[in-house]
Amino acid sequence: MSAREDVKGPIQVIDRMMKLLDVLAAHPEPLGLKQVAQYTSLHPSTAHRILSAMAADRLVDRVEPGSYRLGMRLLELGNLVKSRINVREMALPVMRELHAQIGETVNLSVRHDDEIVYVERTSSGRSAMRVVHVIGARAPLHVTAAGKLFLLEEGFARLRDYAKRTGLAAHTKNTLCALPLLERELERIQRQGWATDNEEAELGVRCVAAGIRDDAGLVAALSLSTPADRMKVQWGPLVKETAERISRTVGHRPQVARIGAA
Repeated sequence: MSAREDVKGPIQVIDRMMKLLDVLAAHPEPLGLKQVAQYTSLHPSTAHRILSAMAADRLVDRVEPGSYRLGMRLLELGNLVKSRINVREMALPVMRELHAQIGETVNLSVRHDDEIVYVERTSSGRSAMRVVHVIGARAPLHVTAAGKLFLLEEGFARLRDYAKRTGLAAHTKNTLCALPLLERELERIQRQGWATDNEEAELGVRCVAAGIRDDAGLVAALSLSTPADRMKVQWGPLVKETAERISRTVGHRPQVARIGAA
């Protein structure tokens, strides 16, 4: 047997194992062997052999004879990986790439109570504008692009509570201080997938932001800050795409159509 053939066997088994896991992950209910074989295009005997080995290692559970679902060992391993993931560390290399591409300030922020807190920033320092987005700085949720993402995540039902607690205080003449205006803004963000700040926190400064998610939900926001006259429309989709890259790095898996669904 050649070295190439010797390698092909184990790699092929791993490839088939991943197909089996993907199919089981796409279906919340246990699947029968015939269904699994159909969705993976594997011969039933091949699928059964690999599933049996995976069941022995608790990667899949045999619910009843001929029926399988994802195993508890995957949860154990997933929790271990999650405990070792630091969103800030994972985001920083991607933030640097975005900054190198655009040349504007890139921020990472998280929510704390009714404010966002900036936890990381990449900047060349070439801008003369005064930006408060320094590490550790805080800002109310409703005046920032990043903060609006967290308000949207919490839901419209709880937005009124936030408005009562904070009074939607104005920071500039552009701040959305009326609840109906803020509601319409969140609806727009929901439709397009990213948020903007039109000089609402500071005159002369605009921001665009998109959410970073893990398997539990929104954990951080990636934002781009720039003088108002330098902001470009195409940066919205770009920030969204960059945030999605970071999300995948920290374990977020977007919902996909179920395999075999009509």
